[in-house]
This record gives sequence, C-alpha cells and structure tokens, in this order.
Amino acid sequence: MTGAKNESSMPDWEKRFRAPRVSLPDWAEDAPDRSLFVSNATGTYELYAWDRATGAQRQATARPNGTTDGLLSPDGAWIWWFDDKDGDEFGVWRRQPFTGGADEPATPGLAPSYPAGLALSRDGRTAIVGRSTDEEGTTIHVARGGEEPVELNRHRESAGVGDLSHDGSLIAIEHTEHGDAMHSALRVLRPDGTTVAELDDSEGGTRELGLEVLGFAPVDGDTRLLIGHQRRGRWEPLVWDVASGEETDLALDLPGDVSADWYPDGSALLIAHSFEARSELFRYDLASRELTGIPTPPGSVSGATARPDGSVEFLWSSAAEPPAVRSTTGRVVLDPPGMPCPPSVAVEDAWVTGPGGRIHALIQKPAGASGPLPTVFDLHGGPTWHDSDSFAAGPAAWVDHGYAVVRINYRGSTGYGRAWTDALKHRVGLIELEDVAAVRDWAVSSGLADPDRLVLTGASWGGYLTLLGLGTQPDAWTVGIAVVPVADYVTAYHDEMEALKAMDRTLLGGTPEEVPDRFRASSPLTYVDDVKAPVYISAGVNDPRCPIRQIDNYVKRLESRGAVHEVYRYEAGHGSLVVDERIKQLRLELAFAQRHLPA
Repeated sequence: MTGAKNESSMPDWEKRFRAPRVSLPDWAEDAPDRSLFVSNATGTYELYAWDRATGAQRQATARPNGTTDGLLSPDGAWIWWFDDKDGDEFGVWRRQPFTGGADEPATPGLAPSYPAGLALSRDGRTAIVGRSTDEEGTTIHVARGGEEPVELNRHRESAGVGDLSHDGSLIAIEHTEHGDAMHSALRVLRPDGTTVAELDDSEGGTRELGLEVLGFAPVDGDTRLLIGHQRRGRWEPLVWDVASGEETDLALDLPGDVSADWYPDGSALLIAHSFEARSELFRYDLASRELTGIPTPPGSVSGATARPDGSVEFLWSSAAEPPAVRSTTGRVVLDPPGMPCPPSVAVEDAWVTGPGGRIHALIQKPAGASGPLPTVFDLHGGPTWHDSDSFAAGPAAWVDHGYAVVRINYRGSTGYGRAWTDALKHRVGLIELEDVAAVRDWAVSSGLADPDRLVLTGASWGGYLTLLGLGTQPDAWTVGIAVVPVADYVTAYHDEMEALKAMDRTLLGGTPEEVPDRFRASSPLTYVDDVKAPVYISAGVNDPRCPIRQIDNYVKRLESRGAVHEVYRYEAGHGSLVVDERIKQLRLELAFAQRHLPA
C-alpha cells in the first residue's frame, strides 16, 4: 500500500489515489515473456520489469519525481528510460539490463534534449532517436553501440520517430515541414539517410489533413507500414506498402475514430474504435477482410496489444469501475497487491445544442442526489484530447464531496470528427468557451447546477480555459481552479518547449510578433482585470509546457488589484508523479472551493 496512513481511516477519494495502479504491459517482440509496465506501488510512478515465466517483478527506476517514459528492447535484453531533471522533460536516454544492473548512457554521443520519439532494433544495438531543442529544432539520429550517432533529418518544424521496420532497413518519421503542426506528413528513410517514400495529405499545408505512423508489419523484409489518415473526416487506418506505393484502404464501417496495430504474425490487425466517449476492440483479417468484435465491457479501452498466442490484453475502465489489465482469455493480467480501489458513480450523457453543433457532456453526481447541486465544470487538457467514460480519481473525489461534475468535449476535442477538432484554430480558447457556456446554461436551466455554486477548473489546456473563462465570462463562475495553466500566452510561447511553439504557430496562425491581435485575444492576461471569482492556481516550477514565468506575470496582476487568489508552486514539471503530492494538491483545491462557495 502506498503512503503510511491507516487504510481504515482513509476516505474513499484518497484510497483511489493510493490504490496500486499499473499500466498496460509492453512486451518484448522476440522475448514475449519479458514485459515492462508503470506502477505507483511505492507511492511514486516508476518503471517495473516483469518476467512472466517466473512471475518475478522488479522495480527498474527510482527517482524522487518518478519515471514513466520507458521502452523495452525487442530482444528483451534492455530497458530504456528517459532521464530528465525534476519533470522538466529535458534530458537523455539511459538503459539498464532487464535482469537488473547499473544504468548506463544509452546514446552517449547525443546532448540533452526534449524527446521526439524512439525506435529500437531487434538486437537492441541500434536506436533511432528523435530530439528537439530550441536551438536546433528537431533532429533524428541513428545511434549504434560504440559508434558516433549519425544525423538523418533536421528541420526547424516539429517531427518525431514513428517506427523502425522489423529487419531494421526502413525508418518511418512524422514531420510538419509544411508548417502545420496539427497535421503531420510521413517520410520513410533508410539508415543511411536516403529517402524511400513520402506521403503528405496536407498538400504542402493547403489542406488540413494529417497522417500518423501506427507501425511496420512485424515480418522480416515486409515493407508494409500501417498508418492513420483523415481523408474521410476522421481517423482511420490503411496499409501503405512503402516499396511499391500501393495503399490498401480498410474502409471500415465504424462511425468514430479508428486506430490499429498489428497481430504478431502480420496477418491481421487489432482495431481500436472510439465513438462518443466509449471504445471497443475488433480483429480485422487482412486476407478475408473480415471484422470480428472482441468482447469488452462497456466503458473505455485505453490501450490494447495482441499477444503471440492470439489473445488480446487491454487496459479497461469505466467512470464507475477502476482500471484493470484484462485479457480475452478471461483472466486479469496484472492484479497489484494492496488495498482495492473504491468504485465511483457512472456517467450520464448529455447532448447540448451549441453554436457549432451538438456538444457531448459527461455528467457525474452523488448517488440519489437531486439538483440544484454545487457543480464542477472540469475541462480536459490537450486541446486535442477528449473526456471519456473512464475512471478518473479527481472527478470521483469531487462527487464524494457532494458536487456534480460536468466534463465537456468542446470543439477542439478528438473523437467527434476532424472538423470538430480543427474548429478552434485562430479563435483559440474563445471558441471552446462558447461550448462551455452553452453546457453551463443547460446545466443551470435543467436544474442540475446551482448557479451560485459553480466551479470552473481544469489542468493544462483545461487550466488555460479556466483562466480565460474567468476573465471573458466573469459573471458565470463562482470559483476558478487552474492547474498548470497557460496564463500569459505571449510569455508562454517564448518560454515553452520548441514542439509547443510549433503547435501554437499552427493554432494562432503565426508568432506573437506576426499575429499579436490573435495572441492578445486568446490570452487570459488580457482579461485578468475583469476576473471577479476567487482564483486558485497550482504550477510546477520546472514545467516546460506551461512555464512558471508566465504564471507569475498573471499572479502579479491579480495581486496589484487585491483580487482574491491563492498560488501553490511545487518542485516538478507538468504535473506530479508522486501520489502524496497529487493528494495534497486535490486537498488544497477542495478546501479552496469550500471556503469560497456559499454554504
């Protein structure tokens, strides 16, 4: 059990944070009994090695602020993990033997950077390493043991390593050299840097269509690359033979976004279908083109992998039921010891008419409660993300304390088609808040929400929307709680990591110097003097995504006019991987709301 507090005296909301959790295990392609997963068993999220043959589990990393970025080499011999400083995301790759031993520099010829993807050869000796720095932009290198790394690709715009073919002869990368960081193009290279194939659905940035690498076929000499495309207005998979140029469009009759991965023999695809905040799995046979459903409970599958024996392992949860790693064999794959995680309440769906179309909202409220209730509007990050019917300890804690929780898949969210996701461009922040306002009005008029007890909150992009909403809709909200937010968009742009600069240029149409009016219109700092609600802000002092200086600028403006506010700064980056720290932060947020909401 994580933490030292007695379990019997612990409230359910705290138990949900402390209960042991595990991620979906990654397994070695040529040694499938060797796996790597993330767990919070010690109270900090770290990487663990798992030998399925013996059942032995070993903690592989141990750092004060946790470790979650890791990869198992295909031969199962090495664990690679990314070593940054206190959550600043700037560092180097290290590796250690799967069976245990000292860590060593994995790519000693490469200077520290932000990571931009990693792919490993089957023998573990060759790595394709993506790097990003403010000075260099994005570079991609081949790093071989005992040799100096060789640069394959360099560009000011963002890029990333997609995959390395089974025999190591082909490298797939995603890039945005056309200048649209939301819609990548693809390039396939040989290890000597020569180009094999290119695919660009954006037509040089004139069309807002993107591509993504899903993986090479797991067969030696096979030049098929599984990719995702948006040609019909949503994400779908196709098979691209990079040698012949032939494209095999699957054209699956599924209404939502579809992703895919290979079965280990390359004869079939594991299909993941996401639609209206739920997800399901299928097997697609490439020869017969037959699509067969894989039974999963109602809720959300947040990861799945096909094993060599044909079974499928998946990480499943719902808003009511805690996550579990399950298998189509019927067993629970990983069941960490310790206190069980208490369930929460199920979500209800609400569809609200908004200025850009129907808005999907997910509602949770205390069992048996009737409105109007104090209500938390919890806005997701991203913005290219979406809330789903999956387990979340934070919203469940608010429900335990008597609040209704409303989560909104506003324009900009994924899972509702490309047009919905791309709608936020150029009116960044403002268009999302139009949808939030529509759902707020519905929640009040329907009798769910008490208009005098409304909390606007969110983390990352959700924290940004919280501060922007408090300034542009000052009479709509009683309290605001912004976690790791963008607060001063211009300063945030200049201080953030390079990949996010590229995304902001895409969203807003240029730099702050090129489109100052757009940055001004979308910046919470512009409206800070209009904020009426008490404001709580928490921020990581090492955060490279929502840097601390721009938050300090916003807080100084609150201070200058005596506005009611509190700020909590902690020694980490864009969120904490330490369970006690997460609990502390939520306890502070709950207390702030309690102090400032009418009884």
